[in-house]
Amino acid sequence: MAVKDRIPLPEQSPELRRKNFDEVAIGYTLELAQEEAKRCLQCKVPTCISGCPVGIDIPRFIKELVNENLEKSFRILKSYNYLPSICGRVCPQENQCEGSCLLNKLGKPVNIGALERFVADWAAANNVEENKEETERNNKISASLVNNKSNKIAIIGTGPSGLTAASELGKIGFTVHMYEALHEPGGVLVYGIPEFRLPKDVVKREISGLAKLNVEIHKNAPIGYAITVEEILENYDAIFIGVGAGTPKFMGVPGSEFNGVYSANEFLTRINLMRAYKFPEYDTPIRIGNRVVVIGGGNTAMDAARSALRLGAQVTIVYRRTEAEMPARRAEIHHAKEEGIEFQFLTNPVRYIGDERGNLIGVECIRMELGEPDESGRRRPIPVKDSNFVIQADTLVEAIGTEANRFLLSQFPDLKTNKYGYIVTNEYGQTSIPKVFAGGDIVTGSATVILAMGAGKKAAEGIVKYLENA
Repeated sequence: MAVKDRIPLPEQSPELRRKNFDEVAIGYTLELAQEEAKRCLQCKVPTCISGCPVGIDIPRFIKELVNENLEKSFRILKSYNYLPSICGRVCPQENQCEGSCLLNKLGKPVNIGALERFVADWAAANNVEENKEETERNNKISASLVNNKSNKIAIIGTGPSGLTAASELGKIGFTVHMYEALHEPGGVLVYGIPEFRLPKDVVKREISGLAKLNVEIHKNAPIGYAITVEEILENYDAIFIGVGAGTPKFMGVPGSEFNGVYSANEFLTRINLMRAYKFPEYDTPIRIGNRVVVIGGGNTAMDAARSALRLGAQVTIVYRRTEAEMPARRAEIHHAKEEGIEFQFLTNPVRYIGDERGNLIGVECIRMELGEPDESGRRRPIPVKDSNFVIQADTLVEAIGTEANRFLLSQFPDLKTNKYGYIVTNEYGQTSIPKVFAGGDIVTGSATVILAMGAGKKAAEGIVKYLENA
């Protein structure tokens, strides 16, 4: 069976985009979106749905797009996923819905992410509002629950899991209060993912709809500091913890104290959330030298490297395994290469070199070779004797992962965590404290936006069950 080739998603040229923070992908027109949508086989048993952590009825929303019933297509999307414009841009569809598409056996899968983005952006441009009938139906389902209890729910953290839980609970009719430690809601969506992958206006637009669902967001309100855990436990019927895993890890390389050495968290937060890329319009400077080295192979490393490039630096990514083992999305690696970023594979830093004033001037590295697989299943990198060399650098970013905020979790009495410091929950996100639920990276460790959303959706279901039986 012959199928049409996948319709390429229009993008800025590498020469142009490496000099700006505008979104790389321009997106489909209606005509292109419909052409791509027509490639969908409309399977009787659609495997793409099973690949989606929030279970979107993908064939159905695509079918309505083909028929140019765009509002209905959007309604279908929104009933499953509160953040479709975001997910269409940043979800790793190649490992999820698109990875499960039957067209993989015949060629390339349907570009589900780009179609989701198109429909959601069209709805925003045409002022299509929430599906009020769906909201009213949900309200009737839980009317007795809503009317018979105070039903105040606190959500700590405004990242993907918290936003999803809030939207699900708000649709039912609960009073939901979200608490954000920083000055803008969105979590990793605003402080971690750069503008060229996910514009901040898109995030604000998606979040703004929560106000219609009786959800109130409290900014600059770190739980454990501005508000005690005791107050939260006393004043709310249920609590959801969705704070992510935002504490940076460091390699402990000698010289980490030199000026110019950053964690990826600080580097990206300064650029993304605090608008350092618009300095001096925004008074948030960041030290960007002429030569930047980024350590790591994940999406965060790609984001840091591509951000530094746009701020005028020559950028090298250092990764201790081969390109085949890199956990970053293939598209991000491809874009980084197109933009002129250098890759040093099978390479690891052993020492950071500084001058007499304490400023970074170089990174001593060693070559690696791959041995037997480690506990993750990937082949273990082994240093090659006498292979040391130096990369000149005045800025270095360690993007090697994050871990749980242990201070916050320690404030909850009897909250069970595992050996890595992440919260232990049941299948519905319920913790060892019955009224406290959790989901996202604070449970799983660093994962994807859509997996965090799936956890938030499941936890919302668990909260409803808990309150019905309380």
